[in-house]
Amino acid sequence: MGAKAELFSKKMCDILNYGALNLAMGIGYETGLFEALSRIDGPASCTEIAAEAGVSERYLREWVGVMVCGGIVEVSADGQGNELFELPEEYIPFLCRSGGNSNLGVYTQEIPLLTDCARQGVLEGMKDGAGIPYARYPKFYSFMEELADAKHREVLVRTFLPSVLGGEMVRRMKKGISVCDIGCAEGVALEVMAQAFPASQFTGTDISEESLENGRKRVADLGLENITFKLQDAAGDNVEPEQFDYITAFDSIHDQTRPFAALQNIHNQLKPGGIFSMIDIKADSSISGNMEHPMGPFLYAVSLMHCMPVGLMGGGTGLGMMWGREKAVSMCRDAGFSRIEVTDIPEDGFNSHYLCFK
Repeated sequence: MGAKAELFSKKMCDILNYGALNLAMGIGYETGLFEALSRIDGPASCTEIAAEAGVSERYLREWVGVMVCGGIVEVSADGQGNELFELPEEYIPFLCRSGGNSNLGVYTQEIPLLTDCARQGVLEGMKDGAGIPYARYPKFYSFMEELADAKHREVLVRTFLPSVLGGEMVRRMKKGISVCDIGCAEGVALEVMAQAFPASQFTGTDISEESLENGRKRVADLGLENITFKLQDAAGDNVEPEQFDYITAFDSIHDQTRPFAALQNIHNQLKPGGIFSMIDIKADSSISGNMEHPMGPFLYAVSLMHCMPVGLMGGGTGLGMMWGREKAVSMCRDAGFSRIEVTDIPEDGFNSHYLCFK
């Protein structure tokens, strides 16, 4: 076997092992096994870990085998030679909810969920080029909404908005402006902003009536009277011009079937001098430009399994999550924005902030 073939053989073994490890870690995260391990002080037996997590000991033993062989959990022995297992303290922030933005363990659920939802659809799409409807992804959307909601509650008002225009956007929102969130789902971002800036008026648009109705019920229970929800396609023909001072879109533009029309509508809905914050994946527009991206394979896989096929529905563009900076800037400029500034986002390594000026 030549050197190149030998290296590729090793790489294939790594791929199979890491794919299996991701699957098992996703199960461990969802069932609370990492949280249980983090609560145990020192090495513990399978019996003790299973009791702490409330899971089957037999299933736990097989799962911990994956973790030990994968270098996630350490194994030792007591005086009688019984195996004991421990999650290193240094790993806890990356695997448990207590880690906040350092927590990468939560993302181990993403590929298994997408496989459940869309594998057959992607196999069919490879042959006929058809898209996959939103209705095929209920479990995935529940997961993503939970993830986004937690993030909004933690960083939106504390770190993101203060970074917009060097704090000027916060000053405007305190004084009172009109704000719209495109693709708002159940409106957690709106809720957080409306509570922090009661003098401003907030509107959320989405294509899911169920999500909007859930949002209406929640903000009514909270007594928030400065939020309105609208059933509206971001690329639809029924948008009212010059309504808003500030528009946000959190990872929603690349999923649109007609993303350019959506960007044109956003430009039209802004008042003269209005601002648009588009938060989207940090990437290059060329595949070769993403070869050194630390999460490149993962992000392209998510796009393959969700973002691109939902964007193909109804003869859509199928832009995909990895449309990248160059294409994003070009499309925003062609949609009418006079200036686009692209910056990193505090405490967010996945996304870029496209600040667009009308």
